[in-house]
Amino acid sequence: MNSSVYHIPALLDESLEALNIRPDGVYVDATYGGGGHSRAILERLNNQGHLYGFDQDEDAINRAVAHPQFTIVHGNFRYLSNFLRYYRVDAVDGILADLGVSFHHFDEPERGFSFRWNGALDMRMNRRAAHSAAWLIANTDAEKLTEILRLYGELRQARRIAETIVAAREKAPVDTVEQLLSIVKPYINPRQEKKELAQLFQALRIAVNDETGALRELLSQATKVLRPGGRLAILTYHSIEDRMVKNYMKTGNIEGNLQKDFYGRVLAPMKLINTKAIVASEAEVAANPRARSAKLRIAVKL
Repeated sequence: MNSSVYHIPALLDESLEALNIRPDGVYVDATYGGGGHSRAILERLNNQGHLYGFDQDEDAINRAVAHPQFTIVHGNFRYLSNFLRYYRVDAVDGILADLGVSFHHFDEPERGFSFRWNGALDMRMNRRAAHSAAWLIANTDAEKLTEILRLYGELRQARRIAETIVAAREKAPVDTVEQLLSIVKPYINPRQEKKELAQLFQALRIAVNDETGALRELLSQATKVLRPGGRLAILTYHSIEDRMVKNYMKTGNIEGNLQKDFYGRVLAPMKLINTKAIVASEAEVAANPRARSAKLRIAVKL
């Protein structure tokens, strides 16, 4: 089943306010997706401003808006500085990243992102990437698979699920959503089935796409390409990402280790604009339930 809605951006107005957009500024939408954030940014730019939109998914690239102040970049945001150098951009005034998964990924069975439809266990954001979720399941030992399910999915039964998957693959390849569900269902709490299956699929997706590794690289590059006074605004959807973003914005490193100089002054390249994450209003959640878990954090480069 295909959705007619490609993606509804979460916290759109708040994200635009976070960037503090100058009409003649240069901005990056690191996660173009359905283009909702990008189109709204472009409405605020004059003919001196420019927006660079990044996406690794060919579907998003093919749907990209045509605009004289816009450049679409077919690539992962982990290569942000390389692409900006290619386009001869020395510095930018703001970077926005919405780390959520677009509606169409969940709603297209052949992409394998959702447990709601049967289809191939793919889960690749970039379909040119070598390794799918089926490959991950076939080539990951029980110990590593347990770690993935526990760390990225926070599943209580991570070890039992991992060991069962590994045992099942010895008999037959586990390469469809239906096969995976039949294997894991005995270890899923029936009263929390949707939640736990969502956690399972989230964990596999994060691992397949190395999402935390890509985020780590984006954050480290953001402080290098932003001008002093430039804004970094990031929307996260689970605690691992949110912790990484909060720590980096607060201390300049993913671990959250606060460093100080001889005089006790904090040595951090950024300053948090909002000490508490901005979340969707009740009205927005009612209109777009997927915004419920969105958290927006904003920082300015010092």
